[in-house]
Amino acid sequence: MVYKAHINEKTGEVQTVKEHNENTADLCQNFAIPVLKNFMYNVGLLHDIGKYQEDFQRRIDGNEKIKVEHSTCGALVAKELYSEAIGLMMAYSIAGHHTGIPDGGYKSDGLLPDEITLNRRLKRTFQDFSIYKGELNLLDINEKEILNFLMQDCGNSMEVLIDKFAFLTRYTFSCLVDADSIDASYACGQERIRPLTANFQACLEKVNLKLDQFMCVTPLQKTRSLLRKQVFDKTNMNGEIYLMNMPTGSGKTLCSVKFALERAIQKGKKRIIYVIPYNSIIDQTVNVFEEIFGLDAEILRHQSTFSYEEDDFTEDYRKAVKRGIENWNVESIIVTTAVQFFESVYANKRGKLRKMHNMADSILIFDEAHLMPQNYLQPCLRAISYITKYLNSEAVFLTATMPDFSKLLHQYALKNSKIVELIDDKSMFSAFKKCEYESLGKISEEKLLEKSFLDPTSLIIVNKRKSARRLYELCGGKKYHLSTYMTGYDREIIIQKIRDELEQLEKDFPDYKNVPEDRRITIISTSLIEAGVDLDIYTVFRELSGLDSILQAGGRCNREGKRDQAKTYIFEFNDGCTNFQDIKDDITEGILNKYEDISCQQSIKEYYDRLFFVKKDIIEGKVITQRCSSISDIPFAEYASDFDVIETRTVPLVVPRDEKSKEMVDSLKYTGGGLGISRRLQKYTCSVYQKELNDLIRQHVVTDFGTGIFCLINDDYYDKNMGVIFEAKDYFL
Repeated sequence: MVYKAHINEKTGEVQTVKEHNENTADLCQNFAIPVLKNFMYNVGLLHDIGKYQEDFQRRIDGNEKIKVEHSTCGALVAKELYSEAIGLMMAYSIAGHHTGIPDGGYKSDGLLPDEITLNRRLKRTFQDFSIYKGELNLLDINEKEILNFLMQDCGNSMEVLIDKFAFLTRYTFSCLVDADSIDASYACGQERIRPLTANFQACLEKVNLKLDQFMCVTPLQKTRSLLRKQVFDKTNMNGEIYLMNMPTGSGKTLCSVKFALERAIQKGKKRIIYVIPYNSIIDQTVNVFEEIFGLDAEILRHQSTFSYEEDDFTEDYRKAVKRGIENWNVESIIVTTAVQFFESVYANKRGKLRKMHNMADSILIFDEAHLMPQNYLQPCLRAISYITKYLNSEAVFLTATMPDFSKLLHQYALKNSKIVELIDDKSMFSAFKKCEYESLGKISEEKLLEKSFLDPTSLIIVNKRKSARRLYELCGGKKYHLSTYMTGYDREIIIQKIRDELEQLEKDFPDYKNVPEDRRITIISTSLIEAGVDLDIYTVFRELSGLDSILQAGGRCNREGKRDQAKTYIFEFNDGCTNFQDIKDDITEGILNKYEDISCQQSIKEYYDRLFFVKKDIIEGKVITQRCSSISDIPFAEYASDFDVIETRTVPLVVPRDEKSKEMVDSLKYTGGGLGISRRLQKYTCSVYQKELNDLIRQHVVTDFGTGIFCLINDDYYDKNMGVIFEAKDYFL
């Protein structure tokens, strides 16, 4: 009898269960780190043995439309053949290779396991599938070696052991589902797609050329060069995690890329993964890379707000990108967000976890590392520790305001991670100080605007979008507004207008003296402007927030360092306008009262010490091991569902802004859209809270046409300068 695994619908060609399992096993073995090679081969070999059941063969032949569970069969065999830890790691991965890694046993709320837990599934009965014994040959595995690897670095801590077991289970699952998907796609007739590539040596030469072109005459330029030299002198040091603490304006991006390329070439790494906290910063970073590398690097952008469906990409390139986004199997540079990266480690579904095993053999760069999600800081640090310790990768933490990551990693992740400080001498940081920080205390909106209007250009950054809108409405003169109530399409236009205005103003008034009132510029924004939007502003006003945010805001003040007396003011609104203060605001208030210069290294150190070490309960509350007591009851699915590195979730709302977007919305309305349309519409989306969306739906100005993609269908509820309007104005009526 021929036992079928897949049938090519176009050609009728059959792939047998034996062929599919052996192909998957070969791929799994190829993907795996050395200690797990044979282990992963056996995972691949067992994953589909449930397809030997009679009912599955009847179903694949089309004789009967019957539901047949096949994935648990391999899990049962793994549990029978191997010791508890090894058998369980296989069982979790094999049982979940279609629906996702299941919860282990009892739920965290104390209820009995439901039907989808591994514990319950392993108790089910199945038809005979023992034919696999005569068709498939399992490899011998060194269980002792694997168990020693599992227990390595765990000491006597059961909590660390469970957490590491969970990480390696997700890694096992990642290898399996990627191998399974690739082989199944080939069997069903899909073409083999080339991976995106880069010539790291050529890229390095171009970065060196770019760095050599920089002038090194002024004291600031010489200081910048000396800082970079500290980094480059350490490219031969062998660490796992490198800390690159460099002030704003010192050229961190180029410096980090040169370091990463040097390490990748030296250690034979396959890819560089550049992780950025916000979507809004990716555009600027990718533009820098593309301008420098040209055709020597096919850069993979993996972000929710970018589409490769535009006309300027070839079909061959689109296919390579699509596969690259699915599994990150590229030998090039990936630029992605922190949300995408960490959710690809702590997910339980194949769509996200499929990428995880390709974080191995990589150089990881975490830009603005201080912005790692505080509520999930411990799992994020542990993930980086595991990837660098066990998957042959290295990581670079890059920021101008560096927390004590050595202490954080040793306290909250692996105690023996090899950490290298790339900048030893921080005495030169003061050369990059371009403004003074001063507290205004509490102030009314009117007084704030009056003070801001005294300067030729001013930037006011507030914590709430509604505050930004209210200030914009009160503000006179030449003014601009930026918030995520506006679409990315309109924000891009506004930012370019601001840049053009600032450039023209500087040409007309090089010393900024006697600027007439009608030429003075006021920019009112939320925190989105603090990272990735490089503007040079005369005076900055920042509403009280975390010290890191205030210093980022100050990075926009006198950015080019052309003036001696630049000011960044910190303020709070008067009673009635004050926002709820969180722990960061409270700590910052203490720092403001204690330090004359809040940008000094001692101030930054104290801020992060109080944030991360005094308030430890904030960090230690989100690890998976708090929900289980052994490796048999790990709640993979439950934890993945709750894992949310963005504390305040908003929902996207599409606002048609040009003919292209209107055509796409019409496509949603009349045909339900097409492949990739939601990604293509990202440029035309703004962010609203669920409550705000519900209110717009009740006013019958938002609909999803039954597609799940919500669109604004009344132009009166959107203003290109302010964004979404939640109540129609009288003149609209």
